[in-house]
This record gives sequence, C-alpha cells and structure tokens, in this order.
Amino acid sequence: MWHGKTIILLLVTLVVGFAGGFILRPVIAPMQQADTIAAGPPAALVTSEARGTQYFVAHIDEARQVVAGCRDGSVRGGECANADEAIIKVDAQERRKRFLDN
Repeated sequence: MWHGKTIILLLVTLVVGFAGGFILRPVIAPMQQADTIAAGPPAALVTSEARGTQYFVAHIDEARQVVAGCRDGSVRGGECANADEAIIKVDAQERRKRFLDN
C-alpha cells in the first residue's frame, strides 16, 4: 500500500515541478531574442580566430604593426605570438640570404 502511494506522490511532485518550471521560465531566464531585435543587427562581426604565421610572413609590415600593438597592450591574443614568430622567420631568412650571397 505504501509503495503505491509513494509512486503517486513522486509523480505528482514531478508534474508540479515541471509545470512550475515552465511557468516561471520567463521570470528566471528571460529570452535574449527580444534584446537582440531591439538593438538591431550587429554592424560588423569580428572573428576571434588569430591569423597564422604564414599570413604574417606574407604581410610582414602588418606583423610589425601587430607586434608593436602587443607591446603597447592594444593587441592581445594569439596574433601576438604568430606575428612575432613571423618576424623572427623573415629576419632569419634575410640574414641567411645576406650571409650566403657574400
């Protein structure tokens, strides 16, 4: 007899809990979609992926600007290391070329 009452009590408790969760969901965690519609579309999406070392080897002037920004603190992230590595590679290639051409 107690086993049957326990199961019924458990089911009633679960139903009341789920119903309360669905009813209180807008209060607990309001939808974010309304905020984004009111704000409008974003002007420009910025990718968070860092440009690779090969890119900076091909664009060495930009790599030097990124490294200068990293020293100033205006640029952060993986691009600092990639740009610094590209500068080291290009400088090494230039030194090797000067040494072997003499």
